[in-house]
Amino acid sequence: MTPDRWTLALEAGELTLPTGPALVLRAQGDADYAALGDVTCVQGYAPDHDRLAARGLSVSPDLPEGESYAVALVHIVKAKAGTLGSIAEALLALRPGGLLLVDGQKEEGIESILKVLKGAFDIGGVFSKSHGKLVWLTRPDTLPEVVMEWMPEPTETEDGYLTVPGGFSADGPDRGSELLVALVPELMGRVADLGAGWGYIAGEILSEQDGIETLDLIEADHAMLEAAAANIDDPRARFHWADVTRFEPEAQYDAIVSNPPFHQGRRADPALGRAFIAAAARILSPRGRFFMVANRHLPYEDALKAAFGTGRLMGELEGYKIYEAAKPKR
Repeated sequence: MTPDRWTLALEAGELTLPTGPALVLRAQGDADYAALGDVTCVQGYAPDHDRLAARGLSVSPDLPEGESYAVALVHIVKAKAGTLGSIAEALLALRPGGLLLVDGQKEEGIESILKVLKGAFDIGGVFSKSHGKLVWLTRPDTLPEVVMEWMPEPTETEDGYLTVPGGFSADGPDRGSELLVALVPELMGRVADLGAGWGYIAGEILSEQDGIETLDLIEADHAMLEAAAANIDDPRARFHWADVTRFEPEAQYDAIVSNPPFHQGRRADPALGRAFIAAAARILSPRGRFFMVANRHLPYEDALKAAFGTGRLMGELEGYKIYEAAKPKR
């Protein structure tokens, strides 16, 4: 495996780190941070968080309060607003004279982020390798005013839902989720929403249906789940920060709804949806039903047939397919 860019830049003598603790925002579960020294990782995505913790690294879903760092590394994400928000948080956590590192692939948008940074700071260096770049700069004593504009602020939809800046469906409910809510029948007993996001599907279903005893929102993104908890005050809702594909409920569910993710970074990855389908079959009761919406082009039919004994296409509307499946196979 090719070493990470910061390790290569240090070994090449192009990058020198100041002495002191290091912070890594959006830390990746398989990245090697040994070259950075004493590292505190921040990662709100449960699968990466769990991998980092299993490796013995100090990791939290939120930025520790009251700490200052000599070095801060930010991994960029596909949402520019999310990346700039993390950069702003890193700069505020850095001590004056500390070093900010920003790392990302070209396909993730590192060139665009570099352009923004050049407009606000003197760039200390750029190291290019493996179709990506590592950018670094020294934190000035006084930060430019634009940095505060990058700080993430919750937004509110027309229906009063709080969303996560830079997250999925930040401007309002995804049309696929709206269609799923419109077509899902009356549900009873224990229900789960896999990949619940900021809570639109669960919130709408709870507001419309009285036969639900409990509804578990299972979401890997910590910020999304916090928004969902702020959006839903129904006592039947329960919130679980967890990797859906590994989640173990206290009891099997009578119904499951889901609008599964299908991207890793900027790349479409139907394997995520297939993993959600397999997870639904695993945690559903023998008589339970699974309701899922997906973009029409995604090839989920074979996965549904492999995981369930029966199923049907409930509707195909506006570029989406809504499925019902039952008789989960163990």
